[in-house]
Amino acid sequence: MILVDWQILDRIRRGHIRVDPFDPTMIQPNSLDVRLGDHFVWYQEGEEVIDPYDKESIGAGISEMRAPSLVIPPGLFLLAETLETIELPDNIVASIEGKSSIARLGVELHQTGGWIDAGFRGSITLEMCNVNQRAVRIYAGMPIGQLVFYTTERAERPYDKKGDAKYLDQRQATLSRYHENPRTV
Repeated sequence: MILVDWQILDRIRRGHIRVDPFDPTMIQPNSLDVRLGDHFVWYQEGEEVIDPYDKESIGAGISEMRAPSLVIPPGLFLLAETLETIELPDNIVASIEGKSSIARLGVELHQTGGWIDAGFRGSITLEMCNVNQRAVRIYAGMPIGQLVFYTTERAERPYDKKGDAKYLDQRQATLSRYHENPRTV
């Protein structure tokens, strides 16, 4: 079941869902708006290949900055953070979706990593891309996406209880940690 406005507020007030900082005006009929943080990471143009099993290649050739705003040129892929950190219990999951007003400017909020497991806590790393032909400026603090919350059965091993929870307690735009997975090929 998708939580609606009064259920979202109730779960936050009772501490079942934690949001910091929390602004009740960000609650929408079926979601909670989240704002853009001020930490950005992107790959510099180059010929080097990124190997998901190689930590060095994942972290090579990146630019990183904290800024009150950023101009995203056409075609640039970047990682950003949400201003809010969240904490989910073992029976609520969330998905992050882009705000339609931002999407209409050509800015995609996430590529495929939009699922947030029960038991997750931390800020959310956004996988952003400008698919417009023109550059778009984004601002720290602007509503950028929305969290949709779903109730589920209680997870036996929620994210915070897994031994391999690579992104638990992340607090900024975080590069891939795929290299921590066992190599199967």
